[in-house]
Amino acid sequence: MATTRSAHTVWEGNLLEGNGVVTFDSSGAIGEQPVTWASRAQEANGKTSPEELIAAAHSSCFSMAFSNILNKAGTPPTKLITSADVSFQPGEGITGIHLTVEGTVPGIDEAAFQAAAEEAKVGCPVSQALKATPITLTAKLA
Repeated sequence: MATTRSAHTVWEGNLLEGNGVVTFDSSGAIGEQPVTWASRAQEANGKTSPEELIAAAHSSCFSMAFSNILNKAGTPPTKLITSADVSFQPGEGITGIHLTVEGTVPGIDEAAFQAAAEEAKVGCPVSQALKATPITLTAKLA
């Protein structure tokens, strides 16, 4: 069954001095989040950015894909800790994404862990949606 998730942003003012509020409509799980150009291009100062939202989506999607791949191989993970760093350069856009994962996976060797991590990086739906962006990966067993 296909699903659709929705969010919306209300923006007021021009790019450099304006501000917005992102609302997560589908779940309501995350309260309204403020966003500004400064929070995107400089310091966050308690506000989010499109890149932080992409990082959240990518780290969670990768973790789900990786967990599934490991489980199908007969080595379900005990724990995966995944971070995503999305780089943004004003004037250029999003220049890269780096995924870092540390996993506790009983019964797996380093080579199989690395291969499964790479498969998850390439195959997760968020990676697929972001194919035009260079995506790198660091994976290690705990």
